[in-house]
Amino acid sequence: MPAAPRDPEYGNGPAGEPLTPPVLLASLLADRELGLRHLAGPATAGVHGVHASEMPDPSPYLLGGELLLTAGAGPAEDPDGYVARLAGAGAAALGFGVAPVHEEVPAALAEACARHGLPLLEVPPRTPFSAVARAVGRLTAEARTRELRRTTEAQQALAAAAARPDPVPAVLARLAASLGGSVALWPGGRAAGPELPAPAREALSALLARVGREGGPATATDRAGGHHLAAYALAGRAALGTATPARAPGDHTVASVAAVLLTLLTAERPAGAEAAALTRLLLDGDPAAALPAGPWYAVHARGTGDPQALAAALGTVLLDPGGPVVRLLTDREPGAQPGWRLGVSAPAEPGAEPDALAAADAQAGRALQRAEAARTPLARHADAGFAGLVGEAEARAHAEALLGPLSPALRETLRAWLAHHGGWDRTAATLGLHRNTVRQRVARCAVLLDRDLDDPDARMELWFALRRTRSGRAPE
Repeated sequence: MPAAPRDPEYGNGPAGEPLTPPVLLASLLADRELGLRHLAGPATAGVHGVHASEMPDPSPYLLGGELLLTAGAGPAEDPDGYVARLAGAGAAALGFGVAPVHEEVPAALAEACARHGLPLLEVPPRTPFSAVARAVGRLTAEARTRELRRTTEAQQALAAAAARPDPVPAVLARLAASLGGSVALWPGGRAAGPELPAPAREALSALLARVGREGGPATATDRAGGHHLAAYALAGRAALGTATPARAPGDHTVASVAAVLLTLLTAERPAGAEAAALTRLLLDGDPAAALPAGPWYAVHARGTGDPQALAAALGTVLLDPGGPVVRLLTDREPGAQPGWRLGVSAPAEPGAEPDALAAADAQAGRALQRAEAARTPLARHADAGFAGLVGEAEARAHAEALLGPLSPALRETLRAWLAHHGGWDRTAATLGLHRNTVRQRVARCAVLLDRDLDDPDARMELWFALRRTRSGRAPE
């Protein structure tokens, strides 16, 4: 099954990878050294990569957004079906290399591309496919550099606006200019930028009310009235909304930085409970008394994004970006965030237990280890009891080292014997073995492990280890 196609405007890169502006077809067509010629389909598309294939159906191998290059062997049998599959997989365009298979682009292929709305480019014989790939790579790097420069300059401008005598209107005006659209602060009706059409204005109001309510999401997005809409939760059930005719990869980061600044500027408390908590922590190590009622979640994060933007997305300014991982504390239940892997603690009530925050921090660290081991965007603390106090990777490594001398058959027998509390007959019946065979195997385990299997501590450690090795599990 083909992978989900990229957003046609700027992609939805893998987890942990920053979004990158696409290369426009117009830029490739303007490169005279390539000599590409537009033949059919729309002339506007964004390219996120290049893939060459002569397979009849390369769509399962596409992420979406690719310029697919072929010499004609792939689409030869069924041009219409070939193009339909590429369009369905989210391919950005098709590049057809004339010679050596075809002297010109088949008319049936051009007709299919026009019918399915897939841009078709002719690649001349003198242009290697690798030259097209290099050009896309070069243009992608240039676009990424421009977008990073734009994002950095916008962040600096927002920080400068926040230092002005009337900072909130200044930040809103600067944000609208940086995004090339309109922004609004809810409630209160403060806004900046061009007036929105009614459908976009109504949809943005609904988004703002959604993220501003208690228990609402930290961010939300929508499209209406020809605009891309986004809303960001601020402190005290306030929210920031943005509406832009188009969007760029850095827009979310810029808006998130503005959300952090507006959270600090509009906080009802003079320094905010977060600042009070940090002050208390510095003075006497007791931030819990300064925090509002929970529950609170500790979060450990690792990724390539902006930590400040992550904090804004999670609805908090309690951020420690200085260590090997980013650590946060938020009173909103965290969700997965693009570009990050998150480990989230169980909800903690700092006022109820003196060590609640420290325990939550440790839980978040172990949860992040599980998220990285499983390659998932987010893992939550769910394990209970002593087993939950040890990280999965560390526990598995210890188990494999401890049980290394045992064969799979011996591990299976030992696990069943421990599960039946040392009962020979029940273990034999479970495994379909003679009870004497079970005795011999268990005795062999004791020798190989150099453990007294009558010792409760030894049994507990072995049981813990066997539960963390697949080869030690009894068959279902």
